This record gives sequence, C-alpha cells and structure tokens, in this order.
Amino acid sequence: MNKYLLLIVLSVLFFSCKSKKASLAENDEEVGIPEFLELVSPLKLPYQVTDTIFRHKEPAGAVINNKLFSRLIPDSVLTRWFGKDAHPHLYAIGKVKVPKQETYLFVKGTTKDRRILYVLCFDKKNHFSAARPVLYSDNEPGVTGMAGMDNKYTLTVSHQRKAGGQLLYKRDAYIFSEESGFVLILTESNESKPKIPPIFNPIDTLPRRHKFSGDYAQNKRNVVAIRDGRDATRILFFIHFEKDDATCNGELKGEARFVAPGIARYKSYSDPCAIEFSFGASGVTLKELGGCGVHRDIKCFFEGFFERRKGETRPKPAARQPVRTNKA
Repeated sequence: MNKYLLLIVLSVLFFSCKSKKASLAENDEEVGIPEFLELVSPLKLPYQVTDTIFRHKEPAGAVINNKLFSRLIPDSVLTRWFGKDAHPHLYAIGKVKVPKQETYLFVKGTTKDRRILYVLCFDKKNHFSAARPVLYSDNEPGVTGMAGMDNKYTLTVSHQRKAGGQLLYKRDAYIFSEESGFVLILTESNESKPKIPPIFNPIDTLPRRHKFSGDYAQNKRNVVAIRDGRDATRILFFIHFEKDDATCNGELKGEARFVAPGIARYKSYSDPCAIEFSFGASGVTLKELGGCGVHRDIKCFFEGFFERRKGETRPKPAARQPVRTNKA
C-alpha cells in the first residue's frame, strides 16, 4: 500500500513540475525562440505607440530575463545602442504574427540613462532575422516620436516638432525582407532640407609623398585623407563619415603607425579609440578595434571600404640634380 501511495505522490510531483508554466522572467534552458514568442501577448493591428511608453511602468509579466534574451538574441542588438557593459531592463510589449510567415516582437529596453523601443523580427522558421530601434528617450528637446504597424505589416516611424507655428514631421516606412531585414520603402517630410556644411580637411595641404598618401572616398560626405607622417612607418589621417541619412556621423584626425605591410593602426595613450587601416591596390578598408564613441554617434562605427580617388597615384621621387664641381 505504501509503495502505491509513493508512486502516486511521485507521479503528481512529476506532472506538476512538467506542467509548470514557463516565464519570461526566468532563464529556463528549455525555452527556445518558439516558446519565448508564445509567452508574449499578441498586439491588435493597426498598432501605434508614442515615446510616452518610456514613462509607463510595465507589468511584472512583461519582464524579460536578461540572460534568456541574450541566449536567444545576438548580443549586438543591445550592445550597439546601449554599450558593451550595460545590462538594460527588458520588457515584452507585444507581438504581431503574420500567418505562416514572420513574427514581429516589440521590446522595450531601459537603463538609467537611455530607453529604446525595438522591433525584432523572426522568420517563418522562428530564426532571429532583424532588429530595429524605433523610438528613443533621448530625442532633441521638443521632438516627439511615434511608431506603428498597419494591417499590411508595414512598420512606420515618425518624428515631429513645432517650429514657427508649424508642425514639422518626418515619416519613414519599412517592410521586412528575409534577404535584407528591414528595408526603407518610403520617406515623407514637410521639412526643408538644411544647407549641408562643407567638410574641412585640416591636413589637406600637408605633403603626400608616402606610397599610401592621398584621398580616399565612398562619396562626397564619406572621406579618408592620408598624408605623410614623421617617417615612413607613420601616416597622418583625417576621417569624416555620415551614415543613415546623415543622422549618424563621425570624425577623427590622428597619426597611425604601420604594424605590417599595408596595415596601419591608430592607438593613442589618451584615447580609447583604435582603428586599423588596411591598404590595397584600389583603396583602404577601415575597421574599428576599440571604443571610438567620443568621435562618433553611438549607432555607427569607423568602418568600410574607401576607394582611392582617381588621379591619386604615388608621387614620383624628385630627379637627382647632378653634382657640380668647381674646376680649377
């Protein structure tokens, strides 16, 4: 009798444990992306949210365990906007499921200094595919933000402000593509385009006799200038870039030292920033190796290929002048 009673008790405990409901607030190893998404409440379309969401206190059931999130989602989703050492509080706002296709997840991340609303996208096989921040708590004074999704699953991000008694706005619309992530399909604005200031190159007039000295560019607003250093192992450089419709910019001037043939690195004792220059036959590739946040906006980096401008060739050495001797 006691054996049967023990079996019954063990069976009840076993099925109680198995039926324990998973939670977003716990890092349950059995929870994968499908189970994770099942725990999030659905949103009704059309859905719209403003940046006042950063003043809302989310319910306990919306809290996402940071380790659970990091196990399922690439670290770069958070570190790119919050920094490597930040551990933001995360909240599931809701999800939108496209029948037999992708799923969109609205997630709010907050730290003491910054708050961001993300839209994450998972493909029809529940694989993470893309992430895009749509609202920020640190907009310019007087600027308000809105984000939403319509019945055709188009994601819209808007910002507006008052100026001279007029309401000015800028609205961007995105759709999801498995090949490219969130793709910008439309931009609307009633703001006049500001005058674009010229780029001042502070090393433009310096000598360019070194093999790699010259001007490199992606376009008129993304340039790298290289000039001669104090000796053949060093170069002076100036970098200016503008990304995401000039909303993310960076600029830096300094000296780099060659560490291998065609490879130079910038690293200063007084600056945590580190950049590698890889020179090739047609241009130079930049790679950010250290924290250069003081020289650029937080959402972009010193990186990419810059083509050597036409006509920029290695200067020929000056011809030797014959030595004159005085004849007696």
